[in-house]
Amino acid sequence: MRNIRVLLLLSLFCALMPVTFAREALELPPYLSSAKLQGSGRLTWWGLHIYDAAFYRVGSPSSSEFALNIRYQKSFTGISIANRSVEEMKRIGIPDDQANLWGRELSSFLPNVESGQTLTAVYEPKTGTTFYHDGKRIAQVPGTDFSKAFFGIWLDRKTSAPQLRTELLGQTCPPPLFSESC
Repeated sequence: MRNIRVLLLLSLFCALMPVTFAREALELPPYLSSAKLQGSGRLTWWGLHIYDAAFYRVGSPSSSEFALNIRYQKSFTGISIANRSVEEMKRIGIPDDQANLWGRELSSFLPNVESGQTLTAVYEPKTGTTFYHDGKRIAQVPGTDFSKAFFGIWLDRKTSAPQLRTELLGQTCPPPLFSESC
């Protein structure tokens, strides 16, 4: 009887863990034509394929400009994406008040997404983060603090999806925005 309980607990534990799998690179929209794929992965949760992510660097692998492209495999409201972003920002150490403020900003422009649609975030040091929905510009959030918190959801060492982080970064270091040594 004890072995059955252990097996059930182990099965439940495995089912609750986020899992990632490598996948082919996404086709980039024209505004990122000079970017090179650095890494890609798949996020699943409880066995459900949530999204595919691809991380691009503009220029060299040490470039400070980069993009994250997410192709959703499930439908989500913009508000649920913003709320999840807030939870993940808090997880990596962003103070609650600041994460909530950025969450309200995200919920003001993030669209509802359907399976197959993409959200892309592009970071440029001089302008901050620019968001695109299926290749159409939807918003820009200035500043490096927001950018570091938002992209930290995937690229910070404290991410809730460390395997996906590893797959996105490939064999190179995180962007200079994260100021961590390799």
